[in-house]
Amino acid sequence: MTAEVEARAEPSWRARPARAGRAAHRWLTDSRPGLVGLALIIGLGAGLGAVAFRYLIIGITWLVTGRQDYSDAGRVASTHLAALGPWFLLLAPVVGGLVYGPLVTRFAPEARGHGVPEVMVAVARHGGRIKARVAAVKALASALCIGTGGSVGREGPIVQIGSALGSSIGQALRVPAGRLTLMVACGAAGGISATFNAPMAGVVFGLEIILRAFSAQSFGILVISSVTANVVARLLVGDDTILHLPHYALGSTAELPLYAVLGLLAGLLGWAFARVLYAIEDGCDAVWRGPEWLRPAVGGVLLGGVLLALPQLYGVGYPVLQGGLAGQYAVGFLLLLAVGKMLATSLTIGIGGSGGVFAPSLFLGGMAGTAFGTLAAALFPALHLSPGAFGLVGMAAVFAGAAHAPITAVLIVFELTGDYAVILPLMVAVVLATGLSHLVSRQNIYTLKLLRRGIDIDAPAG
Repeated sequence: MTAEVEARAEPSWRARPARAGRAAHRWLTDSRPGLVGLALIIGLGAGLGAVAFRYLIIGITWLVTGRQDYSDAGRVASTHLAALGPWFLLLAPVVGGLVYGPLVTRFAPEARGHGVPEVMVAVARHGGRIKARVAAVKALASALCIGTGGSVGREGPIVQIGSALGSSIGQALRVPAGRLTLMVACGAAGGISATFNAPMAGVVFGLEIILRAFSAQSFGILVISSVTANVVARLLVGDDTILHLPHYALGSTAELPLYAVLGLLAGLLGWAFARVLYAIEDGCDAVWRGPEWLRPAVGGVLLGGVLLALPQLYGVGYPVLQGGLAGQYAVGFLLLLAVGKMLATSLTIGIGGSGGVFAPSLFLGGMAGTAFGTLAAALFPALHLSPGAFGLVGMAAVFAGAAHAPITAVLIVFELTGDYAVILPLMVAVVLATGLSHLVSRQNIYTLKLLRRGIDIDAPAG
């Protein structure tokens, strides 16, 4: 009798771990506390990914140039290729293209370009599903592109890397589609937060650009992921920020009309950046007749020529941006750098490079805004204007005009500076830039890329 009871009881003991596993899975994927746990995990991964990506770029840049950042070095030789002199600038993008071109073409074609539109369409049309390998390919391809001279940013790639991480975790756990899109946005928010040391901007970026909707639940979950990523990054790299800026303040309300004019001009400049970007990409598409994997290397010759003329455009260029805001360059050179960055970024993307347009839009706005401020200070000496403050506001306004994302634009610059004194001119310029850009075109720099593929994410899914 005892043996019979034990035989009947044995399967239930074996089933208990399985039932416990299923219960844990349901708790993690279906409950609100489980969602908080997922947000923490994704934030941890995004923070680690952002730090690893940053050091990967620094490592490749050092390997090629002998410096952690070449953009402010001037037209000098690489310490590792001294015999070539500054002519190594012609070679670096070609070699980089020969490596990342086949990598992207073979393993993840969606890693080409600036990345954010691919995340947006994954959320809007594919339930948040992104291939797991995209994160690894995007990280390596973008680091190679930037490290060998590609004039693009690292923020777009880290958004795609973080989003792919969130999507991969969600797909592995078979979470519902609604929750999967939220996990994608968590990865994007964490990536921006860790890269810029801007947790609130990361949250709003995820809501404003990736989810394109605001809700209390989404906000709370993205805050958890963004803060976690930020804490992880700060623990690993300290409180280092991408820009070290002086204190700026609004001298008097008489300055506001000038900031308003800057906002309108910045809105047009942001719109122009998007159009130039895709016009050059169309031109590259029309000219190129070879295999896609070879396109970045051949186009790298043109990019190398641009870098030889203006080495300040090498890579992301934050030290040059900081120098421009600090007043180190004359007005003519500021405008030359602004135009050069627009062309170099467009060419990098057009030849098949991998990198973001977020940082180039900040660079473009910073240079153009500082030039505007310098001219305004000369015309109105009694106002004692700070040209760097106009550059700072221009950064946000050009991005807002390009991306139609005014809240993200205000928060990113505010968190970069931690300076409330610039908030009033910042808001005025950003709102006007976004409004004018909206009037000129309904599409922004991200949705325009999708529309060119025949994808309108604002239209009902068919």
